[in-house]
Amino acid sequence: MSDWKDRLGVVFSTSTEFNYELDVEQQEETLPKAKQNLRVALDKRNRGGKKVTIVADFKGSEDDLKELCKMLKTKCGVGGSAKDGEIIIQGDFRQKIVDILKAGGYRARVI
Repeated sequence: MSDWKDRLGVVFSTSTEFNYELDVEQQEETLPKAKQNLRVALDKRNRGGKKVTIVADFKGSEDDLKELCKMLKTKCGVGGSAKDGEIIIQGDFRQKIVDILKAGGYRARVI
């Protein structure tokens, strides 16, 4: 039997054939580097006048996204974050990021 905390939403079932199934999120499979079509853009809306470089359209797991983000932050020497298929790098590093991504085997372009 699974842990009772996983079944907090189920009250009671009178069916003898009832089998409780957990909603398990499927990890999205990461596309190969050559098939990634990454878009690199500059954004300064709702950021207090600060510029950030956004790398969008990453298709893959959250762990792979964070790994790519860490590599970009290290090579650019700045901070940033990764979530929801986007990487946000502080500052205007569009061309540098595109060059780094292309050298790493990704398909990237500035928009």
